[in-house]
Amino acid sequence: MEKGNQTSVVEFVFLGLSQDQNTQVVLFFMFLVIYVLTILGNLLMVMLIHTDSRLHTPMYFFLSNLSFADLCLSTTTVPQALVHFLMKRKTISFAGCSTQIFIFLLIGGTECAILAVMSYDRYVAVCKPLHYSTIITHGVCVQLAVGSWASGAIVSVVDTTFTLNLPYKGNNIINHFFCEPPTLLKLASADTYTTEMAIFAVGVVILLAPVSLILISYWNIISTVVQMQSGEGRLKVFSTCGSHLIVVILFYGSAIFDYMRPNSKIMNERDKMISVFYSTVTPLLNPIIYSLRNKDVKQALRKITAK
Repeated sequence: MEKGNQTSVVEFVFLGLSQDQNTQVVLFFMFLVIYVLTILGNLLMVMLIHTDSRLHTPMYFFLSNLSFADLCLSTTTVPQALVHFLMKRKTISFAGCSTQIFIFLLIGGTECAILAVMSYDRYVAVCKPLHYSTIITHGVCVQLAVGSWASGAIVSVVDTTFTLNLPYKGNNIINHFFCEPPTLLKLASADTYTTEMAIFAVGVVILLAPVSLILISYWNIISTVVQMQSGEGRLKVFSTCGSHLIVVILFYGSAIFDYMRPNSKIMNERDKMISVFYSTVTPLLNPIIYSLRNKDVKQALRKITAK
């Protein structure tokens, strides 16, 4: 511990997902399989989109950004968790915890923005097909992608700054398996109301605002699809947009539950399981959902495997 005006806590100790040694071994292998499949699946998506000219479209450009973000998000938390499953004392330095929070929020905020951008892309493609190529140009795609990563950076800077400016003295036991603001606030030695409100306000911008945009986009998409004469056209639109909507529900639903409710001083098992879902499981599901439900991706995969 340090004394004076500096933060007292110099390291944090995780309780992890279980205290039982046998359970931790099982969790180690589960997380290892999930992580390997996540890395392979998302790398494959990025590779397919980069190498197959048929996938050089705005939708797949944004999907490649999402896959890269999933790679980073999973790598921010899972390797550390794997090491800790095999250790009795699970520790992280204050600097390491701060870095993990910053990177996790950066990638998480970016994913929120990318998913909203992808819904806008589908809205223009379905509802304004004749103007699609003039609205969603390469320059616009780059600007939207850069804007998504910039918004993630802003979210990360704000939330991390407010969270780490609080004093942490005495209690350094985190009932979690990685560092994120809701868990760290429970250990603060001062009133957290201002920080909670700041995080809530940022959550409105990066979670609720994109969700609203997504819902509006899909309302218009569904209204347009219902009026289509071609059954094959309706099926194609529902297949493409359905994949995106599944990802949105899974990611936003779990993230909103953790970040858009009043802070509780008690971290229960349900909260930890929800964190596992958006930090570990969703990055695995994204490439599976998009590849299994997308004809273009499956054709590109067949082309690669046939060589």
